[in-house]
Amino acid sequence: MNSFLKEVATDLISRFGDDLKDVAIIFNNKRPVIFLKKHLGEVAGKSSWSPAFFAVQEFFSKSSKLIIADQIRQFFILHKEFNSLLYAEGKPGMSPDQFFPMAEIILNDFAQIDYDLVDADELFCELEDIAAIQHQFPHFSSEQHQFLEQFWASFSKEKHQDYQKKFIDLWKRMPKLYKAFHHEMESLGLTTTAHIYRRLATGLADKPDFADSYKKLVFVGFNALNKSEARLFKKWQDEDRALFYFDADTYYLEDDLQEAGLFLRRNLRNLGLVNALPETPSLIKTQQKEIQVIQANGHAAQAKAINEFLDAGNFASGSGDPEQTAIIIADESLLLPVLQTIPENAGRVNVTMGYPLAQSTVFGLVDLWLSIQEQVHKEKKDTIYYREVEAFLSHPLTGVKPRERNILQKRILENQWLEVPLTELHFASALAPNFFTVKHEGLQTIDALYVLLTAVLEQRQKHSELQQLESNLLIAVSKSLNLLYEGLSAYAENLGLTFVLSLIRRALQGLSVPLEGEPLRGIQVMGLLESRCLDFEKVIILGVNEGTLPKLSVSPTFIPDSIRRAYGLPVLENQDAISAYLFYRLLQRSSDVYMAYNSLVDESNSGEPSRFLRQLEFESSFSFAYHLQQQPVQIEINDELVVKKEGEVWAALQKFFRSKGTWDDEKISATALSTYLNCAIQFFFRYVAKIKEPEEISENLEANQVGSVLHQVLEWFYQQLADEGRDMTASRIREKRKDLPSLCRQALSKELFNNPQQLRNPNSMQQIVLRIVQEYAEAILTHDENIAPFRIIELENKKDYRYRFPINVKGKEELVTLYGIIDRVDEREGITRIVDYKTGGRDEVKFSYLADIFERDGKRQNKALLQTLFYTFVYEQVKDIRNVEPNLYIVRKMKNEGTLFFNGGRTGKAFLQAEHLEQMKTGFRTHLQSLLEELFNPDIPFTHTTKPENCAFCPYTQICGK
Repeated sequence: MNSFLKEVATDLISRFGDDLKDVAIIFNNKRPVIFLKKHLGEVAGKSSWSPAFFAVQEFFSKSSKLIIADQIRQFFILHKEFNSLLYAEGKPGMSPDQFFPMAEIILNDFAQIDYDLVDADELFCELEDIAAIQHQFPHFSSEQHQFLEQFWASFSKEKHQDYQKKFIDLWKRMPKLYKAFHHEMESLGLTTTAHIYRRLATGLADKPDFADSYKKLVFVGFNALNKSEARLFKKWQDEDRALFYFDADTYYLEDDLQEAGLFLRRNLRNLGLVNALPETPSLIKTQQKEIQVIQANGHAAQAKAINEFLDAGNFASGSGDPEQTAIIIADESLLLPVLQTIPENAGRVNVTMGYPLAQSTVFGLVDLWLSIQEQVHKEKKDTIYYREVEAFLSHPLTGVKPRERNILQKRILENQWLEVPLTELHFASALAPNFFTVKHEGLQTIDALYVLLTAVLEQRQKHSELQQLESNLLIAVSKSLNLLYEGLSAYAENLGLTFVLSLIRRALQGLSVPLEGEPLRGIQVMGLLESRCLDFEKVIILGVNEGTLPKLSVSPTFIPDSIRRAYGLPVLENQDAISAYLFYRLLQRSSDVYMAYNSLVDESNSGEPSRFLRQLEFESSFSFAYHLQQQPVQIEINDELVVKKEGEVWAALQKFFRSKGTWDDEKISATALSTYLNCAIQFFFRYVAKIKEPEEISENLEANQVGSVLHQVLEWFYQQLADEGRDMTASRIREKRKDLPSLCRQALSKELFNNPQQLRNPNSMQQIVLRIVQEYAEAILTHDENIAPFRIIELENKKDYRYRFPINVKGKEELVTLYGIIDRVDEREGITRIVDYKTGGRDEVKFSYLADIFERDGKRQNKALLQTLFYTFVYEQVKDIRNVEPNLYIVRKMKNEGTLFFNGGRTGKAFLQAEHLEQMKTGFRTHLQSLLEELFNPDIPFTHTTKPENCAFCPYTQICGK
């Protein structure tokens, strides 16, 4: 079956022969040109002079002497004229950065007005009176009158809302702004593409005879025409100067309900344009084909379907026929997944869409630099947020040496720098000196970024690391920055740094660079718009989702929908009709069609296939085969991890036994015992294998850090009092409490920065933490006031208190060192007390049985009692005293439950004191010895906990696979 362009080429050769060289052939874009040239050569069968080829905008621009201004120039001219109108109204002007978002919408609206030949004065007039509408627009149809009345009926003078008033003010300003903008542009020798269209269509072109040098104007593959194009096309046809080749199918052209044929029906029926091809084919109706549809489980997963399609169609040979295979990407964000998925044996691939800069490492570096410039400029500080420093250190283009990176990362962790001082950011890397230097003027910023990218290019070349795509991206960015600099240079005085940074980001976000390929060889990868005029035997369409094909959104506009309809300006249905046409025409001459859509429902996707697909299924004679994507997922079955106590493991365990004549053996703490009871494997990783948790910056204080701050506050509080006398009275505690805010701030500073004096102006989150810590401390001190007097014996004992505990290992006595750092030891009413502070909500002073606290996988384990009894036992053994009383200060519960452990039952509370306590201590020693002998029993391996909740916060889950 011949392609559309092959039919066009055949007709052109038969019509013009050797005179084809005097013909101008115009397309919507230049993509089809190379294909038509190929077909013309094949049909002619000999060498001949080529006709002239143009994209339509390029062709129309030849009618003007004026230069088309870039978007930056247009913006500043519009900004100047807009402020002039504001000043004339006695209102203050708008700054460039405030006006920029509005300017983009206004410029788009002005362009649409020009393309569709709408009178700006009529469009923007204020009409609240329905009679005035009917009087001023007698030429409007009743439907157009209805659209205008519908909009202005919502604007009652008595009920103007603030936003309505602002809209009307802007609306009144628009016709003056439109005229002033174009007048100023023309005075500077500038214009816009849309205004060239308007002047040409209305007979005001500078060079109306620009096309006279061509015997014929041939327009190929046009569909939706704006009113300027429609008027010109009709005029040239009537003058017998133009030919039109429309790519259509009777399936949607002759059915008025088919939106795909909306614009072609207008062109052929209403406008009266004539299709130069002799007859419209009926391909969709007559073909019998099966369309394969894959329901993919995710956005990027659609690209994975390509392999199935290529294998199913057996066309991965890369035979070189450009019409053989096309991968059409309706959602352009799928380009990278597609490129990563196409198999190597597919042969040559030609990508027409261009590689998006926004998805490259080059843009990642530029975006990071822009963010740092914004951050330092706005906040006026001499530090950089640590995550951005980490991003710089890990970025592949910065060239920071591993040694320098490791040193800085270590310093950041040691100092817990959430904000890294600029003075620390010194590297031998060629990028670093410029990367963290902040420019405070707009044009300097562009210069600095240009220098930075040049340094990247030179550095990558020097180390032979520069890739072709990377080079193309860097060069494209540099060119874009040069153009931006030239456009802004005339307005340097009005440029704020924030505005220029946003302009740089906007200018670069939409940038893409062409990928190398042969347009006439191999598989073609293209977007939906680029497929115009092109036909392929085998078509793979990705992104066939409702909301993507067609899109649900339209460009922002200040012209309401009802007024757009009244004046025939494009609305959402026009966009739908264009998408439908592009979709249906791909099916006309294809023999094999494959589609994929994302069936996964999330916040950005409904999971529904495009309605075009459903329409085809319901109306056409095609058959459809739906397949649910089955991606092979290999699940690794983790065997239960068991570590036997032999070899190096047993050697490591023996280090816990007393070494002759030294105290260098490993120690067992209360935390270590709790860890062993929680999970023996976790104990092995932490205390035997010595696998440390990775250090990281904590942006928000964790619960354990809040506890550390509280411990430090109370230690300093009582230490300062003890320095003046160890006897604590209620009055001394009460008097000292005025120092709590200062102590809390210093303790938090020490926890965050390892420096009590560094935190001077706490941020909002730190202020909340300070308030919590102070309230916790107040609760403890209130309790201490009530039980005073007491005498401080020790605080957070730093002395080397260790106790050698005998256990039986393989029939031999070994000594294991037990130790613990006790929060506070005091004496009250002749009783020595061990005080342990707790801030958690799960700790309890209530317990049932002693055996419960050593329980492994049950729910009755009381870690707080285990630790406090452990501290009490060690202290009594080291000091050789008895009757020491454990007290647990649970901040959230101590007011109601007290600080003494108790055995709660129906008969009342039995507090852990006196004889009851001594019995408990005896039993504790027995259980402790049994637990340690199990731990060091070589016949009992380390095994994993059976409680899944014990793994919730374990740092070793990735190692053990749980």
